[in-house]
Amino acid sequence: MKIIMIGEAADHAADLRRGLDRQHDIVALPTEAAHSGRDDACIEPDDVVVTLRWSRPDGEVPSFRLLHVPGAGLDGLDLSALRPETVVANVYEHEIPIAEFVLARLLEWEIRAAAMQDGFTPAAWPQLYRHRNPHGELHGKTLGIVGYGRIGRAIAARAAAFGVCVRAVDDAAAPDGTAEIAPTDLLPDVLAGCDYVVLACPLTAATTGLIDAAVLGRMPAHAVLVNVSRAEIVDEAALYAALRDGGIGGAVLDVWYRYPASATDTAAPAEHPFWNLPNAWCTPHSSAWTHQLPLRRYAVVAENVNRLVSGEPLRNVVRAAHLHGL
Repeated sequence: MKIIMIGEAADHAADLRRGLDRQHDIVALPTEAAHSGRDDACIEPDDVVVTLRWSRPDGEVPSFRLLHVPGAGLDGLDLSALRPETVVANVYEHEIPIAEFVLARLLEWEIRAAAMQDGFTPAAWPQLYRHRNPHGELHGKTLGIVGYGRIGRAIAARAAAFGVCVRAVDDAAAPDGTAEIAPTDLLPDVLAGCDYVVLACPLTAATTGLIDAAVLGRMPAHAVLVNVSRAEIVDEAALYAALRDGGIGGAVLDVWYRYPASATDTAAPAEHPFWNLPNAWCTPHSSAWTHQLPLRRYAVVAENVNRLVSGEPLRNVVRAAHLHGL
């Protein structure tokens, strides 16, 4: 059995090896291998493929035993481009850094400590002190969280510790005593009372375009939208217009509408230039990207490889083999 690591996953071969009980051949393939059959000759039926994305526009579908996503999102996978015998599993572990990122952004939106620091000099000090500008507090604000899974709950727990009232929108989440939970059909009403809104739901057919012009129009004019999930949950043109025209107060955008498809792709992250708006804080899909995250994620992948070899049940299976007996 070989382990095929595609694209970004191939950068973490050493992290994976640390957790393997046995030595396996690890083969690194370029990002393009996730979408083309050009390298399929080296993928065999007993192999494990580790990749964030998978599709087969050319129709070529190799047989392999396990596709392991080194993240939680499955929207980068075309499950129809997998043979029935291929099991799919994923990994979490990202809720800690994403929750810390969100709270850091919310606190900075209120406090603006970076601006205070940038303007501080000995010469400016007397005037700065005499004419200090008051800043905001997170305490007492209301936070709406769309999607109350691992990420949403981790954000809620940290926000509540700062004295924030948390309201969540989720059709399946169980109460936990931290957030008030409302169904999705009440989304506009919930967001109408929020100072901050964080998107933490998965991208599905139902959530694509969920935050449209009508929903944005229900948010208070000072409210800030934070997207650490998937860009397509928000209508791009509607969001840009709301930010440009003052329909909402701002946005923290860590996820984007376009991603590089290859090592030479220079596609812009969106059709609209959010990065030119002063009330849009743009970051390169880095909210979860800490030093510790890959170690935790690839430890889970390694554990599942060990389980596969020993015949134990796998963790985080999202699609079982479709053939009887496999």
